[in-house]
Amino acid sequence: MHTPVPLTRDLVLIGGGHAHALVLRRWGMRPLPGARLTVINPAPTAPYTGMLPGHVAGHYPREALEIDLVRLARFAGARLVLGAAEGIDRAARVVHVPGRPPIRYDVVSLDVGITSDMPSLPGFPEHGVAAKPLGPFATRWQAFCARVREGGTPPEIAVIGAGVGGVELALAMHHRLKTLGAAPRIAVVEAGDALPGLAPATRRVLFERLRRADIRLIEHDAATEVTAEALRTASGRTLPAALAVGTAGATPHPWLAELGLSHRNGFLTVDRYLRSVDDPAIYASGDCAHLSHAPRPKAGVYAVRAAPVLARNLRADLAGGLRRPFHPQRDYLKLISLGRKEAVADRSGLTLSGDWLWRWKDRIDRRFMEGLDRLPPMPRTPLPAERARGAGEAAGRQPPCAGCGAKVGSGALAAALARLPAPARADVASAPGDDAAILRHGTGWQVVTTDHLRAFTEDPVTLARIAAIHALGDVWAMGAMPQAATATVILPRMTPAMAEATLAELLEPASQAFRAEGAELVGGHTSLGDELTLGFTVTGLTDTPPLTLAGAQPGDALILTKPLGSGTLLAAEMRLRARGEHVAAALAAMARPQGNAARLLAPHARAMTDVTGFGLAGHLWNICAAAGTGARLDLGALPLMPGAETLAASGIRSTLWPENRAALAGRIAGDDESPRAALLFDPQTAGGLLAAVAEQEADRLVTALCAHGHDAARIGTLTDAAPGLHLAQSSA
Repeated sequence: MHTPVPLTRDLVLIGGGHAHALVLRRWGMRPLPGARLTVINPAPTAPYTGMLPGHVAGHYPREALEIDLVRLARFAGARLVLGAAEGIDRAARVVHVPGRPPIRYDVVSLDVGITSDMPSLPGFPEHGVAAKPLGPFATRWQAFCARVREGGTPPEIAVIGAGVGGVELALAMHHRLKTLGAAPRIAVVEAGDALPGLAPATRRVLFERLRRADIRLIEHDAATEVTAEALRTASGRTLPAALAVGTAGATPHPWLAELGLSHRNGFLTVDRYLRSVDDPAIYASGDCAHLSHAPRPKAGVYAVRAAPVLARNLRADLAGGLRRPFHPQRDYLKLISLGRKEAVADRSGLTLSGDWLWRWKDRIDRRFMEGLDRLPPMPRTPLPAERARGAGEAAGRQPPCAGCGAKVGSGALAAALARLPAPARADVASAPGDDAAILRHGTGWQVVTTDHLRAFTEDPVTLARIAAIHALGDVWAMGAMPQAATATVILPRMTPAMAEATLAELLEPASQAFRAEGAELVGGHTSLGDELTLGFTVTGLTDTPPLTLAGAQPGDALILTKPLGSGTLLAAEMRLRARGEHVAAALAAMARPQGNAARLLAPHARAMTDVTGFGLAGHLWNICAAAGTGARLDLGALPLMPGAETLAASGIRSTLWPENRAALAGRIAGDDESPRAALLFDPQTAGGLLAAVAEQEADRLVTALCAHGHDAARIGTLTDAAPGLHLAQSSA
């Protein structure tokens, strides 16, 4: 029998820079059994800066230059933590990320890049934007272009810094604004000499392009203040600037200098193996590192070339083995975009220019991104050649889904529950399809429910928050106030130190989620198994009879408080087919509490349930069956998670989807073949509340829910027809 290798070592990558992205790809091709890999990055994507000028000029869409860290992490079997590291406790060997327990490490690597922010320049934090990091700048640039196109903003720009990056961006912005029909006025300001470090012929080409574009170059004049409409300089110039862009700085993140490690102006000093010269458990690469043995300028090419060495040395530290020194090249080819699809090349004093160079640069950039995007299929463990009949069919053609997609189908569950005897105690109530057991005590009621999830994310904190919200759903659906919870945790086999850290990452955020809703996490049970599983048993209290499914009436409006699609997105993410930003949005939606939504709906709801494993159609059917009503659903009104409909149209289905669909065979009328209809059977994890309310209350309640931040919508009506669902397309 195959026994999973116990986890014994923690490798943490801080930052999703070029070197770390390539390390993730290599790790996925050859993972190290027994090592747990964690990636920490503020966003689900990281920018490839080589394509930034082309994006600014309008040659590439934003997504073309974003490295999808969600897909890379899944491919590598890594847990992705969406947050910004703010420090390392070297004595405790933990990384601090705001809003979550510390993340332990045995070896940690930094690839966090730099910033061109200028916090000390008066007015820049309020009115300017740094070209690095790319994300905020790209967003600001797109908004600026939109305002220029609409005539609401003059096309006036000041670029602070006349290095290669500043001149390249100025030419790109000029080209983009010209394509919008604007007459741009751009100035580039430099405190010293423009374009240092380039061959004289290259400088002449760039100066000539600035002249042709009527871009004003001002040398030996430092910027002194940024306002909402202008840039002021030391010589007294006032340059009109509806947008001020900072490119002059190459500033390290401040917390790096606070680690107690050797650094050069804040850039972490590393040896020839890319390790800190003071702490061999800490590595650094890319722009945030200073190569003590071979100092080089800040350029992405060095991060890319360092990646194989970094991957090898990290593996050597974790498993034992020989490290390899990094010998960076002395010079590199600089391909500088000229705004239009032309480029100039500079290396070793030689200069070339032309549109063919831009095409060459374009091929290089696209090849790099394709290497990180076109990941090889993740192989499944093959079944034994000799096996019991039906084992192949039972295994299915895709890996089993996690979250609510891992549930047993409603048919098998209903058949098993039907064999249980009815409650013999007078103070215990249970009805088919109800969300929780109802216990009578004194003058009030208590509800009890339990929910467990097979891990759908490698990040314990994200799993814990969503699992807590998921377990609370049944209590909220019955109109009760959460009271107490106990946890059931199955951990993969790991060292005691790793187990302690993982339990903290599970229980602390879960406790916070329960306490925020008025409940207390009071204990639980742990065991070891093959994979991470987390669940909670939750109780709730109510002074009035709990809401059941049977109270709904014909004519009631149906309200849904969360968008659909989590099962489809999680299934696609497992198969490397979902976009990282869509997965991040889905996880955020799943983690959104529903307590205030329940408190708004409960006084008016005649029936309420939470939408989980059996999908919207399955849970709505339970209301119809209990109340003896039909239901008319408006497919066009369904709120959907970003990307869900596109994935459904491509045929992505959770492994529970076929059983959810089969359970309602013959009970659905109308067009049930569209992608939107497919999402009716999508198993939801921590899904929204589905409430039946009086028609006259519906619009007011939806407005109130949306005001509280919920993606709520009125999605249909109950009818006096026989129990069943009728699908309509009355809304767009």
